[in-house]
Amino acid sequence: MPEIALEMKNITKRFPLVVANDKVNFTAYKGEIHALVGENGAGKSTLMSILYGLYQADSGDIFINGEKVNIVNPKVAINLKIGMVHQHFMLVPPLTVTENIILGMEPIKNNIFIDMENATKRVEELSKSMGFKIDSKAKIENISVGIQQRVEIIKVLYRGAEILVMDEPTAVLTPQEVEELFEILRSLKKQGKTIIFITHKLNEVKALSDRVTVMRRGKVVGVKNTKDTNQEEIASMMVGRKVIFDIKKNPLNLGQKALKVNNLKALSSKGLPAVKSISFEIKEGEILGFAGVEGNGQTELVEVITGLRPASDGKIFLYDQDITNYSPRSIREDKIAHIPEDRRQRGIILNYTVAENLILGNHYRPPFNKGLVLSFTEINKHANNLIKDFDIRPSDKDNLLKSLSGGNQQKVIVARELYGEPKLLIAAQPTRGLDVGSIEFVHQQILNERDKGKAILLISADLEEILSLSDRIAVIYEGEIVDILDPKKTDEKEIGLLMTGATTNKKISEAK
Repeated sequence: MPEIALEMKNITKRFPLVVANDKVNFTAYKGEIHALVGENGAGKSTLMSILYGLYQADSGDIFINGEKVNIVNPKVAINLKIGMVHQHFMLVPPLTVTENIILGMEPIKNNIFIDMENATKRVEELSKSMGFKIDSKAKIENISVGIQQRVEIIKVLYRGAEILVMDEPTAVLTPQEVEELFEILRSLKKQGKTIIFITHKLNEVKALSDRVTVMRRGKVVGVKNTKDTNQEEIASMMVGRKVIFDIKKNPLNLGQKALKVNNLKALSSKGLPAVKSISFEIKEGEILGFAGVEGNGQTELVEVITGLRPASDGKIFLYDQDITNYSPRSIREDKIAHIPEDRRQRGIILNYTVAENLILGNHYRPPFNKGLVLSFTEINKHANNLIKDFDIRPSDKDNLLKSLSGGNQQKVIVARELYGEPKLLIAAQPTRGLDVGSIEFVHQQILNERDKGKAILLISADLEEILSLSDRIAVIYEGEIVDILDPKKTDEKEIGLLMTGATTNKKISEAK
C-alpha cells in the first residue's frame, strides 16, 4: 500500500442554513496527484480550508503522516508542511516578487536586518528549479496573472510544503502554460510531494491526476482511480445526472449590426496604452469571442464599452447610436448587460442579500421601486423566480451573498444580467469557478440569447469555451486584435500561440 500523507476522518462543518461538510473522509497518498471535484457548494473548498487552518471543523480528525494534528490556523498548517495556492491570489500588489514570497518568513542577518540578498538568491534558485522565468525584483502589480500564480507556487515551496493544495490553478493560463504547469506538478510528484488539485475541468482530471474524489452536497460520493473512469462518469457523480458535453449550436441567423467599435483606444490605470486602435463589429444573433492571456487589454476594452473607463480615442456605436463615454447607468438603460470578470469587485455586494443583489442596476425602476419606497413584494417574487430558474444554492433569498460559494455568486450575476432582454450581452469569464452542470446551464443560456437574436461579446480565458460558443474568435495581444478566426478552422494550439504573440506574421484584422 502507498504511504498515506494525509487523512481526514469524519470531518463535519456547519454554517448557518447549510452543512458544508457532512462526515467527510478524504485520504491522499505521498507522491500522488489527487483531484478533488464537485459542484459549486459541494464542500471542496471548505474541506481544504479546514486542512489549511482557515476554518476549524465542528467534529472529525486530521492525520498528517499518521499523526493526529490540530490545525487551528494557517501558521500551524505551514509548520506541518501544508501549502495552499488559492483561487484568489494572496499577494500584496505593491510588494516585489521576493518580498511576497518571504512575507512572514523573512531571513534575518545580524539579528536586525532582513537578508534580502540571500532571500532573492533562494527565490531565484527555486524559480529556476521549477522552470519559471520570473523577475524576482518585479512588483506584483506589474506582472501578469499567470506569473502571479507561479509566485504563489514558489511561495508555498519556499515554506517547505510537502502537501500542496491547488484551487483552480489553470483558470488564467494558456494551453501552453497549462502543459508547463502540469510538467512542474509531475516533477513535484516525482519528488514525493502530495498534490491536491481542485478543478472544474474534467479533462485536466484525466490528464493529470492519479485518483479523484467526488463530492456532492457536502458528502463524498465516490473515490476513483483516474485511469478507471471517464469525464462522463465523474460529471454524473458530481451533479447526480447525465451531463451533456457537446454543445449544439443552431445555424447562424445574422441580423443587423448591433455593436460597432471603431479605432478604440484606452489607457490603463497607470496611464499606459492598454487598448490600441481596436475595431470590430458584432451583429444580432452572433457571438464574437475574445481570446487572450489576461492583462492584454480585454479588461480595459470591456470597461470602456460598459462606461467604467473613458476612451482616449475612437468610437463605440450601438445600433448606429454613438455611446462613447456614456455613463454606466446610461449604458445599462440602453440595455447592455454585463457579466464582469471580477464578480466581487464589479458584480455583487457581499453584505447584501441574494434578493438585493438580483435587482442591482434595476433597483431604482418599477416594479421594484415605487418612487419613494421599494416594493419588497415584487423584489422577493423576482428573487424566488430567479433562484428557481438558475438553481442558486442555498435557495433562500435572504442569504447574504458572502455566505454563497463563488459559483453560486456567479449564478446570481448571470441571472440578473439576463433578466430584462438585453440588446447586447457582454460576458467576461461567465463560467469561471462554475462546476460542469452550471457551465452547461450558463452556456445554454448564452446560446438561447444568441438564438433570440442578441449580439454577444464573450471574453474567456477558457479556450474550450471560446471554441465551443463563438461564431468568430478575435485573438488579442498587447491591446491589439492580431487575428480573427473561424472556430471551425482553428484549434487551441493555434489560438494559444497567437495569444502569446508567437507568430511571425502578426496581422491586425477587422471583423467584416
